[in-house]
Amino acid sequence: MKKLAIMALISLLAVSAIAAGGSKEAADSGNVLRVAMECGYAPYNWTQPTDGNDAVPIADSDDYANGYDVMMAKYIAESLGKELEIVKLDWDSLVPAVQSGVVDCVIAGQSITSARLQMVDFSDPYYYASIVCLVKKDSPYAGAKGVSDLAGATCTSQMNTVWYDVCLPQIPDANILPAQDSAPAMLVALNADRVDLICTDMPTATAATVAYPDMLLLDFTGSDDNFEVSQEEINIGISMRKGNTELRDAINEALSKLTVEDYNEMMDQAISIQPLAQ
Repeated sequence: MKKLAIMALISLLAVSAIAAGGSKEAADSGNVLRVAMECGYAPYNWTQPTDGNDAVPIADSDDYANGYDVMMAKYIAESLGKELEIVKLDWDSLVPAVQSGVVDCVIAGQSITSARLQMVDFSDPYYYASIVCLVKKDSPYAGAKGVSDLAGATCTSQMNTVWYDVCLPQIPDANILPAQDSAPAMLVALNADRVDLICTDMPTATAATVAYPDMLLLDFTGSDDNFEVSQEEINIGISMRKGNTELRDAINEALSKLTVEDYNEMMDQAISIQPLAQ
């Protein structure tokens, strides 16, 4: 589906959600939906200098945000009858921002983990992201068919993620370097040959192979030698303050109008317009 068709679908579904009354209470509770994200985690979200490709202004900034999370935030805000405000925060500030009420929700590629569920509430998944690895095409690990083939690799990933905390320790005899503070930083580490591989999710890896053509995606899905993760660790959700059932229910009502195919088409669109892909 082309970009215009995707945007038309989102607008149509948003209007339908409001007409159905599913988010009326949330729409009456305020006019602005404040959504936090890193604005530095393509293809989920990134920062750009113009409003090209329907980018959204970043609060207190001259820059704009775009990406899959921005597309989803626009859809959610429209469904709730609210104006969208994007708040740019670093990864470790996202959960505290929700807890303190600085923002209404976080749409930033967060896995719905048990640890996070102790701190915030989550919507139903708005994306399902399998876990993969990235190596250089000329890497001795380029032919790996499973996790055991990565034995002894020097590796890293983004801090406070399933990729770093759960997956990398499963690599036999791995030399795990300190976690990187952002997704771009881990890609730079691989590109600069400071590590043999990084662990991430499928959308991030797919986008990276567009931005860095010498990177190779390793996907062990369907193999008996894959990373062992729970379903919660690959379900991506929208987080909000604990007990905010009104917002959670309104967001879930909006998400119920979308399908997995819609999610995938939106993600493909985000990958196609990410700045480094042009």
